[in-house]
Amino acid sequence: MNKESLLEFEKKIGYHFQNINLLETALTHSSYSNEKRLKKYECNERLEFLGDAVLELVSSEYIFGENPKKPEGDLTRIRASYVCEPTLALCARDIELGKYVLLGKGEDLTGGRERDSILSDALEATIGAVYLDGGFENAKKYIHAHILKDIENKKLFYDSKTLLQEIVQSDHLDMSYELLKEEGPDHDKSFTVAVNINGEQLTTATGRTKKKAEQSAAYQAILKLGVREKQSRR
Repeated sequence: MNKESLLEFEKKIGYHFQNINLLETALTHSSYSNEKRLKKYECNERLEFLGDAVLELVSSEYIFGENPKKPEGDLTRIRASYVCEPTLALCARDIELGKYVLLGKGEDLTGGRERDSILSDALEATIGAVYLDGGFENAKKYIHAHILKDIENKKLFYDSKTLLQEIVQSDHLDMSYELLKEEGPDHDKSFTVAVNINGEQLTTATGRTKKKAEQSAAYQAILKLGVREKQSRR
């Protein structure tokens, strides 16, 4: 990876590495290391292992402090929703992590830069890299800035289809998703989807998969329905 890309990513995340090699390893997917015949430990899997442990501790401390009266079972469920693959992938997209990951050609051509598993693993690897480079406090700051900040809205996005279904059922409304457009080659498709409520188009959104487009459209619908509800109460 060229130095300019690494410096650009450092600026994006607000952390400067003393050992830039740690960051490069964190961004190296196994498909790239296999293709380049690097040693097994030169991909990001070891850093992901470490970052996962640091993330669990920091998120546990945060959830414990934010929920002083909840029992252990509830805290465990909250933590699971915070550190699950889809939520971490959303956080990774916020910092455009996929743009910087080193992938093998095949993985890249089949949409690996948008794959939840690759993004979430790479994000955990960057946590491990920050921890080794700058210690626990810097890793904690990184996690708070790029994962725990605005986490409830990120969870809302992840759960948007389920939540929208509950809203329309409680209001006895009819809802459907409509595929409006599908374009692009197989390895780089985009889908545009609408949410229709009682036969009328409420929101539209575009995503790399149909599921992600529906998720985005549902999230926008929840926000729009929430605004309508507030206005109707005035």
